[in-house]
Amino acid sequence: MALRAHPSGFGARLRSILAGGGADLDAVWDEVEEALIAADVGPSTTLELVDAARGRAAVGGAQTADNVRGALAAEVLERLQRAGSGPFELGPAPSVILFVGVNGAGKTTTIAKLAARLRNEGHALVLAAADTFRPAAIEQLRIWGERVGAPVVAQRAGADPGAVAFDAVEAAESRGLDAVLVDTAGRLQNKLQLMAELAKIRRVIERRLPGQPRHVLLVLDATTGQNGLAQAEVFSREAGVTGIVLTKLDGSAKGGVAVAVADRLGVPILFAGVGEELEDLAPFDPAAYVEWLFAA
Repeated sequence: MALRAHPSGFGARLRSILAGGGADLDAVWDEVEEALIAADVGPSTTLELVDAARGRAAVGGAQTADNVRGALAAEVLERLQRAGSGPFELGPAPSVILFVGVNGAGKTTTIAKLAARLRNEGHALVLAAADTFRPAAIEQLRIWGERVGAPVVAQRAGADPGAVAFDAVEAAESRGLDAVLVDTAGRLQNKLQLMAELAKIRRVIERRLPGQPRHVLLVLDATTGQNGLAQAEVFSREAGVTGIVLTKLDGSAKGGVAVAVADRLGVPILFAGVGEELEDLAPFDPAAYVEWLFAA
């Protein structure tokens, strides 16, 4: 996972705190706490992190700058790994991947990036334009489908999203394809209707293919911080999210939201969007992320 070369901002602030820490360790840890919250790690996760890191640093002996930094980095890494990691596996064909998330998070672009990745690995797939609420989303997916060489199943704007998903699964079965990537609406301002729609899409897919969708990927914009985390909690609770795709991580001056998401939702971050090109979707590497977050 190749994140942008310059640091997230948190590492530089942490270095400044530790360089001028002095003998008042309580004050140092208070500042570390503030820096974590400013980096979008979130209040509850921050308190747990600081408490655990203080204990770890104390075991290590004198609480030097390197000791404190190392203890904190180890705690962040442990939480990311606890949420799960490892390679993304399609599973038996046809594998259905349902994408959820609010409008503007980069959901349709992420579908194209993952489609390109799977195509490069030799998989045959179909895209389903089940965000029928927005005509632009249907057209955007058609354009991406042409670029990545994947057929797109679509209907008119306003059509039943479940019917689109059903047609796409049927096409995958009849053509012997490996995967179905399903786009969905993300108008969270009408939450009840949206969640009912997502539940219906899931039911339609499961009736056609028991045990599917295999993956429900939440696409989350890293720049939205704690607001994004609140959205993630809604989708995770209502849609049965199995993994996170964190977009725009390369453009975030904070980036700590990854820690909060993994810790609060307890589901793995599978991919990170690290640029605008089709190839800029990388498997999430917790160790590389921690190195980037703490870089000064």
